[in-house]
Amino acid sequence: MTQTLLLLPGDGIGPEVTAVARRVAGRLISQGLDLSITEARFGGVAIDADGVPLTDETLAAAKAADAVLMGAVGGPQWAGQPYDKRPEAGLLALRSGMNVYANLRPAICFAALADASTLKRIHVEGLDILFVRELTGGVYFGEPRGIETLANGEKRGVNTHVYTTSEIERVARTAFELARGRKGEVVSAEKSNVMEAGLLWRQVVEALRDAEYPDITLTHMLADNMAMQLVKNPKQFDVILTDNLFGDMLSDEAAMLTGSLGMLPSAAIGAAGMPGLYEPIHGSAPDIAGRGVANPCASILSLAMALRHSLGEPELAARVEAAVEAALNAGARTADLGGNLTTAQMGDAILAQLT
Repeated sequence: MTQTLLLLPGDGIGPEVTAVARRVAGRLISQGLDLSITEARFGGVAIDADGVPLTDETLAAAKAADAVLMGAVGGPQWAGQPYDKRPEAGLLALRSGMNVYANLRPAICFAALADASTLKRIHVEGLDILFVRELTGGVYFGEPRGIETLANGEKRGVNTHVYTTSEIERVARTAFELARGRKGEVVSAEKSNVMEAGLLWRQVVEALRDAEYPDITLTHMLADNMAMQLVKNPKQFDVILTDNLFGDMLSDEAAMLTGSLGMLPSAAIGAAGMPGLYEPIHGSAPDIAGRGVANPCASILSLAMALRHSLGEPELAARVEAAVEAALNAGARTADLGGNLTTAQMGDAILAQLT
């Protein structure tokens, strides 16, 4: 049966890199992949056209698809919008509406890019970390939130960091299951020393491991210490489990270990059989948007993750990943990697290796 992939190119460099990922998907379709591709507006472009960053129709299409591949959202032209009307609010609504609570962010350093990292080769060559970040709870979604005016005329900003047992258990279960297919090791990051929600996180994760995953080695680490350890000795980590806020920050830090944000894909998944949301983690990069120089590798690798986790095509996923690695080994580089290839030319180099 034909499967469906919904593209949400979004803003900034999103349409540029998504177009290259679509070319890769088109090559696979020409080779026999039974996949139908559609597109919809999302983010700032949807605000301009529809008045909101995520329409009900687009959310319905996302929930009906087998997988969703998005580009990026946001830009300075929408910075004056109220928080609930900004492009980023559409992204949070999409994640919540699709109930994709587990964000998988691999940080892999391809051998050809070991010298592109800001760390010495000895620390990053062979790096292969998988972040499992809780995606639909925590401080980004907690209530109450907002900016209020106090009786004395001062303003106060409020955000609430909140987690329930079930929210922690379901993402921890995802991390433990994935760890069983890797080294069997999970490091869980929180701030249990100063945050009650962090203490609950530690307690629930440990109880789940003891009850259901005794074969997994579990280590707890305070998030600030992990930030230091990621630049001191990143290869000590295999699977890292985090909440929404710390996962956002720590995985971006780890991205620079690999040579460029332009190399990092991500997957957001939920219950079995439900569609996943796939996106590069690099953002809309308005400073280079429209110039055709963005690195499309993260978008292509996000497509590979969609093939593996939502479309049931792990062999095709491996082929796409191998094509990216082969292109890098052959010297293909966009500007962020120290080269001069355009976005389209980098796509050409990868497609040439996709046999």
